[in-house]
Amino acid sequence: MPQIIPIRDLKNTSEISQRCHASNEPIFVTKNGYGDMVIMSMKMYEEKMSMLDVYSKLAEAEKQLAEGKVLDGDASLKSLREKYNV
Repeated sequence: MPQIIPIRDLKNTSEISQRCHASNEPIFVTKNGYGDMVIMSMKMYEEKMSMLDVYSKLAEAEKQLAEGKVLDGDASLKSLREKYNV
């Protein structure tokens, strides 16, 4: 379940840091009752960015597949072997 805190709670930085590291979900910060910010640990941020990169690459691959931009796997491997003398 997501954690939601008011912006005034950000004054206690040590507690917020502990909560970020203890949770696998981001913490949503509200201002005047409305969503304002999202905070998370660096580890979680890096994981999210890594997954975003994977999703982006998958989307590009699916686009290429839909456009018919595909290569024969065996021919590609043979070409690489010849190029690098493997």
